[in-house]
Amino acid sequence: MTPPRRTPAEATDLVQRVAEYRRDTDFVATVRDQPLRFHATWGLFSPREVDEGTRLLLDTIEVARDADCFDLGCGYGAMGLTMARLAPQGQTTMVDRDFVAVEYANANAALNGITNATALLSNGFAGIPGDQRFDLVASNLPAKVGNEMLTLMIADAYAHLNPGGRLYVVTISGMRRFIERTFEEVFGNYDKVKQGREHTVALAVRQPAS
Repeated sequence: MTPPRRTPAEATDLVQRVAEYRRDTDFVATVRDQPLRFHATWGLFSPREVDEGTRLLLDTIEVARDADCFDLGCGYGAMGLTMARLAPQGQTTMVDRDFVAVEYANANAALNGITNATALLSNGFAGIPGDQRFDLVASNLPAKVGNEMLTLMIADAYAHLNPGGRLYVVTISGMRRFIERTFEEVFGNYDKVKQGREHTVALAVRQPAS
């Protein structure tokens, strides 16, 4: 197949756009009064700004200053690094199954001088020791991974929470009924914390043993 003919100006424009796409995106975002600078790259979710769902979740969650937090599916670290700032006396673990996301999350932690957060390569909780526990798990759950993987994530979050620990998730609102049903099955409780224009934030609590 013969490639399409381009004018010299069109060819130059393409070269310039490709070169631009190879450069990191670089932006500053303030969430929960925490100004953070992020580097990201194309191929990672929402590389030019903190997305609406993540902002809705972060505006909603309660984070104790000494909480040990877990960011499930961290991307370049917007949620996890914000939680680390809100919990300076705790430790925040960030995980993603994309090694590029992990590299950027760790680089953004260093860029912002955050020493109490670390990103690890893990498919959900698969790379986390079975006896490691957290006070807070948060995730912007992607619908495209399928209900089976979402159920695994929720069940594993329950297993890795301390008694009284909380799981917050934000999803597109079309997933709300599935999340409600699965939270009830796994945790025995469900709370719709906030519903925005397109997203819903839900909370489940691991109840202490009676």
